[in-house]
This record gives sequence, C-alpha cells and structure tokens, in this order.
Amino acid sequence: MTGKIQDLVGRVMVDKEFLADLVRDPDAILGRYELSVEERAVITQALARAVHGSEQDRARALHSVMLKRWAT
Repeated sequence: MTGKIQDLVGRVMVDKEFLADLVRDPDAILGRYELSVEERAVITQALARAVHGSEQDRARALHSVMLKRWAT
C-alpha cells in the first residue's frame, strides 16, 4: 500500500493521467491505497454515476466528488 485518501486525492488533483487510469481501472489503482470501506464506496459510487458517459465524464464526476469530500 502506498498511502491514504489524502495522497490519492492530491494525485487526482494534479495528475490527469493518473485520474484517467483510476477511471479505467479503479480496482487496480484503489488497491494501492489504504482506504476505509466508506472512502472506497464513495469513489466507486462517483465512478458509477457516470457509467454511461465517457471516460472524461467519469473523471469529471470523480474529481468533483473528491474535491467536495476530501480536498477541503
């Protein structure tokens, strides 16, 4: 494991390629982080909300949720 939710949020905010990877393969990326069940669920739900949208739509939805929830 590499880090906690703060590390994940920070990387999502500054690394668009990492965010794209998270959208494409969330299980692989999230598996690297020590997340609570609630944190993982919030991220998974954010990705699922835009499931019918493009990867870019899913990335925007996830970015927004992460900003509102953890980047304050």
